[in-house]
Amino acid sequence: MKGDNNNPTIMSGRIAADVEMKDSDIRLGADELPYVHKVGKPPKQDLLKEIKTALKETFLSDDPLKPFKDQPKKKKFVLGLQTFFPILNWGRDYSFSKFKGDLIAGCTIASLCIPQDIGYARLANLPAQYGLYSSFVPPLIYAFMGSSRDIAIGPVAVVSLLLGSMLQDEIDPNKHEHEYLRLAFTATFFAGITQAALGFFRLGFLIDFLSHAAIVGFMGGAAVTISLQQLKGLFGIKDFTKKTDVVSVMRSVVNSAHHGVSQAFWNWQTLLIGVSFLIFLLVAKFIGKKNKKLFWVPAIAPLISVIVSTFFVFITHAERHGVLIVRHIEQGINPSSVHQIYFSGPYLAKGFKIGVVAGLIALTEAVAIGRTFAAMKDYQLDGNKEMVALGSMNIIGSMTSCYVATGSFSRSAVNYMAGCNTAVSNIVMSIIVMLTLFVITPLFKYTPNAILASIIISAVLGLIDYDAVVLLWKIDKFDFVACMGAFFGVVFISVEIGLLIAVGISFAKILLQVTRPRTAVLGKIPRTTVYRNVEQYPGATRVPGVLIVRVDSAIYFSNSNYIKERILRWLTDEEETFKDHPRVEYLIVDMSPVTDIDTSGIHALEELHSSLHKKDVQLILTNPGQTLLAKLHASHFADRIGEDKIFLTINDAILTFAPKMEQA
Repeated sequence: MKGDNNNPTIMSGRIAADVEMKDSDIRLGADELPYVHKVGKPPKQDLLKEIKTALKETFLSDDPLKPFKDQPKKKKFVLGLQTFFPILNWGRDYSFSKFKGDLIAGCTIASLCIPQDIGYARLANLPAQYGLYSSFVPPLIYAFMGSSRDIAIGPVAVVSLLLGSMLQDEIDPNKHEHEYLRLAFTATFFAGITQAALGFFRLGFLIDFLSHAAIVGFMGGAAVTISLQQLKGLFGIKDFTKKTDVVSVMRSVVNSAHHGVSQAFWNWQTLLIGVSFLIFLLVAKFIGKKNKKLFWVPAIAPLISVIVSTFFVFITHAERHGVLIVRHIEQGINPSSVHQIYFSGPYLAKGFKIGVVAGLIALTEAVAIGRTFAAMKDYQLDGNKEMVALGSMNIIGSMTSCYVATGSFSRSAVNYMAGCNTAVSNIVMSIIVMLTLFVITPLFKYTPNAILASIIISAVLGLIDYDAVVLLWKIDKFDFVACMGAFFGVVFISVEIGLLIAVGISFAKILLQVTRPRTAVLGKIPRTTVYRNVEQYPGATRVPGVLIVRVDSAIYFSNSNYIKERILRWLTDEEETFKDHPRVEYLIVDMSPVTDIDTSGIHALEELHSSLHKKDVQLILTNPGQTLLAKLHASHFADRIGEDKIFLTINDAILTFAPKMEQA
């Protein structure tokens, strides 16, 4: 009887051969083993249907055309307008009660954005008014085209630093101010084109290749770099390095201190103003963090700092004692800049390169912010619509003297806590910025640069997410390495190199996971028919004479050879470890996690089968998916190993080839 049980021909006889049976379960006699379900050949799929399904899942996974089905032409036209301009949809239900919340939120974020915009423009090496311009036109465009109710639009620190750093590598902003400004508008134009194109062609999934870990590291490094850059304004240093790495910045600070005794490179009045108000701003942030009801305290603190410091500088004329001030901000709203964009010449390619990089970073930040607040308020955010909206506002912004704008996390958080209901809060903010440009800009003449430095430092410190770094270390060490790589790349080399490292490590992780997928040896959980990883469940028992391996990945050209060799190593290790046990006669490969296979994968399975055949070990496959099973039959691999070697579950295979184990 023992010989009969081990005879594949006799064993396979227990499996029904009739695929057309209405009852696919094979019912056996009372004195025989339980029935085993037949894994038949899957129905053939239509090629065009497969291609259509694949394209739909790749580019139209959210089925954006569903609302248009079976609708009259007039309704389709209206729905089309609402798709590109969501304000036409939610605007129909807008009420005065909603406006009250939006008005308060808009005024609150305006008080925060005005001083920040002036500082962020300096990060981009642009005159102060361009920061305000970028909080006037882009928010208006976004309010009509964006789908997020909470995101606040305007310049942000990281993008401003990145843009300024890349632009000054091409043109000196001090010697060639006009050309620098034109290149900034050109980069903004192409940033918008990049964003809109990704959304229009539904390629938004591309930004997901920049991992969360890399973003955390990049943002943290950028925050440190931005803070160090502000030491120039905080200490009143006139001769400061243009480089962004920590070594160059600290050398510049130390050198200025060394000459300070005789040449007064550090200005004590400036330092007093900057440090005092920085402490005030940090205390205000602490109060707002501890008590959510006092969210308005850190929101209005920057504007209070600007007003108070400007007043004191004005009445004491501190600018005569070496305190550097803003001096002049152009009055009036955005002038047209269409004629200043480079559409030809050597700067066209440079503007395109800078724009693509800045646009992708701005897009990543905005979509992440939008999704965060959408989840908090339980509504859906269409990432592709967001990209089109962000791209459109930057394209129009580049033609109206704006540089790259995106969603600001600090302002969006204030917007959310202030009770915003819709994107009308952006319109309110935009109107207040417009009034500021018309009326108030001359009053900023005596605003000390140290205050702007303090505002920027207090704003960017929130970008350093300590909790996220600790969590990365606990969950995934590779993610932690990616985070630290991006962080140190930004801090010690440059923003661009840090970004390159972040992208590189993200791709390296993908490649590593694809080329070196996990495999596991499975054992039987006692008193069940369940088979699990023996490392996860030490109590799981191995089946004598059988090695069960699970492959946790699709099998492609990039990993097929590794999977084949790893399975053979598992077999060798099993034989060496359990020498006193019956030798392995059957190798069961659990294909449950294997979503797909290509020709290289099939070839690897064929080589594995040949290697096992030489060792007198039979190959058995369990639970292959529809796609995988269809390819196994199309390649005739199923015929090669025998259809009676393909099972629905591991337990079915054990019942067939090692029935005595069922009694264990």
